[in-house]
Amino acid sequence: MWTVSKLAQHCGLSRGTLLYYESIGLLKPAARSAANYRRYGEQDLRRLQQICAYRHAGLTLADIRAILDRRDSDASGVLKRRLVALDGEIETLRAHQRAILKLLKTNSFERKKMITKDKWVSIMKAAGFSEADMRRWHAEFERSAPEEHAEFLAFLHIPAAEIGTIREWSRKQGGSPAR
Repeated sequence: MWTVSKLAQHCGLSRGTLLYYESIGLLKPAARSAANYRRYGEQDLRRLQQICAYRHAGLTLADIRAILDRRDSDASGVLKRRLVALDGEIETLRAHQRAILKLLKTNSFERKKMITKDKWVSIMKAAGFSEADMRRWHAEFERSAPEEHAEFLAFLHIPAAEIGTIREWSRKQGGSPAR
């Protein structure tokens, strides 16, 4: 006789999975011990092994129940339907592969340049930033995170020479940045 844990371990399942199978009626313990513990026999082991084999083939629990609980069930019919479904899933995955390869070849997945310096300045002004506020903002950004400041300016598609001017001005904390 097998305990829940030993049977689950023998079949490579968690104890919870085995108890779930029991809760839905897919597996029933052969007996109970004097202390009311579940005890499974060799027939239960064979049934659980069949359940595992069908699960590894991708069958649903409902299909497995139909195969195991009905004497007139057509296991080959269920397996053939699953095979057809798998063919469809594989074709869908292949279509996804082709789409990804096409995107990689055309670089059409790259984010388009959506924001520019002019757009950013207009956003800052709309948020109430004055020219002096923007100069202080640049100076603080350069002081606290110089590499990120440079990356941000590049993100705004500002030419390298102008980025250099803005960063130099920001380091000195004076004058006005080139616009």
